[in-house]
Amino acid sequence: MTAGNYSMMGSVAALVAQTLRTYDCDPEPLFRKAGLDMSLLSNPDTRYPGNRVQQLWQLAVDASGDPCFGFIAGEQVQPAVLHGLGFAWLASDTLRDALTRLMRYSRLISTAANMQLQDTDSSLDLVLLPPKGVHTVTPAFQDAGMSGFLRMCRLTAGDEIDPVQVSLKHPRPACARELQAYFRAPIVYGAENNILSFDKQLVDTPLTHANPGLARINDQAVVDYLARFDRDSLTMQVRSRIIERLHDGTPNQQTIAHSLNVSLRSLQRKLSKEETNFKSLLESTRRELALLYIRETHRSLGEITYLLGFSEPSNFTRAFKRWTGISPIEYRDKN
Repeated sequence: MTAGNYSMMGSVAALVAQTLRTYDCDPEPLFRKAGLDMSLLSNPDTRYPGNRVQQLWQLAVDASGDPCFGFIAGEQVQPAVLHGLGFAWLASDTLRDALTRLMRYSRLISTAANMQLQDTDSSLDLVLLPPKGVHTVTPAFQDAGMSGFLRMCRLTAGDEIDPVQVSLKHPRPACARELQAYFRAPIVYGAENNILSFDKQLVDTPLTHANPGLARINDQAVVDYLARFDRDSLTMQVRSRIIERLHDGTPNQQTIAHSLNVSLRSLQRKLSKEETNFKSLLESTRRELALLYIRETHRSLGEITYLLGFSEPSNFTRAFKRWTGISPIEYRDKN
């Protein structure tokens, strides 16, 4: 992916416009300067070229005169900014479940999004890595992600939710006192990556307002949204074909290639250009579905084994342990 061909949700740009108005700044001239048609914001499916949205963020910082503009913008995030992902987040079983959704559907926000969830002995870390294939990233955009994702956690689990540590790539800013008041956690400046670290017990605590049915409905809304703009992505097409065929056993590359009317060699070459391969897509698709199905307590392990295309429950159990470090039963009991 190159810097010119990734996209961002229009609602990200709308958040910039909303925040600019709180500084008594007119957003329209800045949209024009960035080459963005502001009238398109009325369409919820609008996506803008990512490099132009990055430019808009920098223009907003300059116009506001506030180097902490990104953090301020993130503090105003509402679930609707993230479309179905935001509402699925609110309905998640636990904060870990919500953050897993964020990682799974991060391409909704930006097709160059690059984030990881990392378990340590005592914390779960949300790591915001440099966007894939993008050479220039406006710090304000990632600042908004840091404050915005914490805002979503607090909307989901209560305003008293605090990280155990926050790591920020840039030096200590003039608004450090305000950031300390917002994050309510030790802040490490000049870090290698932007990281929100949460207490493990906290992220695995069941949430009072969890609604698995509502979460699934909004998950599907996200999948449908992605499909509308991403039909040209071979990765998405292959994942879709894998899901369709899993209940018939483990799909093979040749079958998938035939269903897409391409040769096996062409399939492999095109997936390589999208920085993936069939084996990793099969593995990640199975893992995501397994984590979804195992939370649906009405499903037996035998049914999940069948739905994921494993020949025996023991094969599924081995794979699940490889993915999570624990057995399906242990995971279900824990979650």
